[in-house]
Amino acid sequence: MRSKLVLCVILLLLASILFSQNEFLNYEKHISELIENINKDSISILIEKSEHKLTVLYNNEKIKSYPVVFGSNPTDDKLRQGDSCTPEGFFKVRALYPHKSWSKFIWIDYPTEDSWKKHNSAKSNGLISKSATIGGKIGIHGVPEGFDNMIDEKYNWTLGCISLKNSDINEIYKIIKVGTKIEIQH
Repeated sequence: MRSKLVLCVILLLLASILFSQNEFLNYEKHISELIENINKDSISILIEKSEHKLTVLYNNEKIKSYPVVFGSNPTDDKLRQGDSCTPEGFFKVRALYPHKSWSKFIWIDYPTEDSWKKHNSAKSNGLISKSATIGGKIGIHGVPEGFDNMIDEKYNWTLGCISLKNSDINEIYKIIKVGTKIEIQH
């Protein structure tokens, strides 16, 4: 009797696992179909530095969030080159391209007019040196191969860029385009 009970439990567990896998496969198929049919003009990105989170929005509705890390000073707004801060404000995708070290690179249009105002104000108020430059080449990218743990451990390692796992950057890369809007908040 006991062996029949054990066999029934094993069969129920197997059935449960098989059902879960089929459900997962259907979900994955749905996501890939969504990516193939998505209107890229309706995509935008919200990055919340305090939450270490990048969220993809579709028609301003949150559809998926990803963990991210930043420069070694993840709190402050970028005022100059070399401050290891990630800029805050409203940006757009300037270019997208493969990257030999970080899988993909999504280049944002920093510095914007607002970035220049903050930079010049910081100079005028003595917060940064008069000779400081504003910097550039800020983007969203992956990690060196095999270093996804930096994202899991919230290790802020960039010089001001936003970094996520390579599988995540590869997924996002498929649904955005030049001109996609990006908001970076504290």
